[in-house]
This record gives sequence, C-alpha cells and structure tokens, in this order.
Amino acid sequence: MSVIVLAGTIGAGKSSLTKMIADHFKSQAFYESIDDNEVLPLFYANPEQYAFLLQIYFLNKRFASIKQAMQEDNNVLDRSIYEDSLLFHLNADLGRATATEVQVYDELLANMMEELPYAASKKHPDLLVHIRVSFSTMLERIEKRGRTYEQLSFDPSLYEYYQELNRRYDEWYEAYDESPKIQIDGDCLNFVEDEAARVQVLQMIEEKLTEIREEISV
Repeated sequence: MSVIVLAGTIGAGKSSLTKMIADHFKSQAFYESIDDNEVLPLFYANPEQYAFLLQIYFLNKRFASIKQAMQEDNNVLDRSIYEDSLLFHLNADLGRATATEVQVYDELLANMMEELPYAASKKHPDLLVHIRVSFSTMLERIEKRGRTYEQLSFDPSLYEYYQELNRRYDEWYEAYDESPKIQIDGDCLNFVEDEAARVQVLQMIEEKLTEIREEISV
C-alpha cells in the first residue's frame, strides 16, 4: 500500500477525496485541523496580526501528521507540510508577515524538512494528488460550505487572497519534486457530487500507483 498526500486550494475537495481514498484503500485518513483550530477565525478577523501564528500552528500540526503517516505504509493526508511554504509566503507577500517572521519560518521549516527522513520510515510520500480547480469553482465551493469567516461578504479583501492562492498552486505543482505526482481536474471531475467522476478519479490514482510500483521494481 502507499502513503498519499493531497494538495489543492481552499474548496478544492481535499477532505472529500481523502475520505474516498481512505475508504477505497482501507487506509487511515489524516485531516487538517480546521473546525477545532482556534487561531483560524482570529486570522480571518485580523490577518496582519495572526498570519505568522496561524502558519506556525499549521506547520506544527502538519509536521506531526506527516511523521505519523509515514511511520506506516497505508495512509492519506488531506494537506501536507510540502505546501506549507506556499501558504505562508503568500501571506507574507500580501504584507501580513514581517521580514523577521519570514526568516524564522523559513529556518524552522528547513530544519523540519531535514529531520523528516529520520523521524519517519519513508523519505517521502508515494504519491501527491493535486486537485486543480478554477477560481470560479473555488469561490463557489467556499460560499457553498458556508464558513462565515471565509466568505467574501465577511471580508471583500479575501477576493485578492483567494485569487492569488489559486494561481500560485499551479506554479507550486509544476515545481513539486518530492515524490511522484498526479493532477486531477476538479472542474471536469466533480468527484464530490458525481459518482462516475468519483470512480474515474480513484481509477486514475490506482493506475498511477501501479505505474510507480512497476518503475520501482524494474
């Protein structure tokens, strides 16, 4: 079996696909701490004050999750430490973190990534699954799931943040080289609501894992 990490912007369907993969492969699912995250509402209310604290909170949780997940060989994570830098540097570029905070964060992340191979039984995940959705789909799903602090009606300036976040994920996926990877078109394959799309996505992941195993065995 395999350790799979998911990636994608807000509202891409990471948690839903994580459950589908876990159910399909009978694996353990690791979910990002959202509903019980006491820092997240503070960040949305005051991004400039809480961006650094929020990212340290997430970085700590993601480091713990990836260590635990890679101790065994049959787990799936709905977001991982590998995309943590993307999220924080976006906030920094939007003026929500100081130069000192960026330096502290970058050094801490570098230390964690150096330690990760020693703290886990694997050097990297077996597969990254990136769910790519258009900006319009992203906004639609954010509105649909109804978290008050995520809504544009709560803070219209979130429009710029969401737009840039969605754009940067394309660049991040292209540059990602920690493990084999596959990209799912979340607009064309609405696996959350369409059973046929769900079957197709799981088949794509199965085929990619088979391809990876065959390459290793050669």
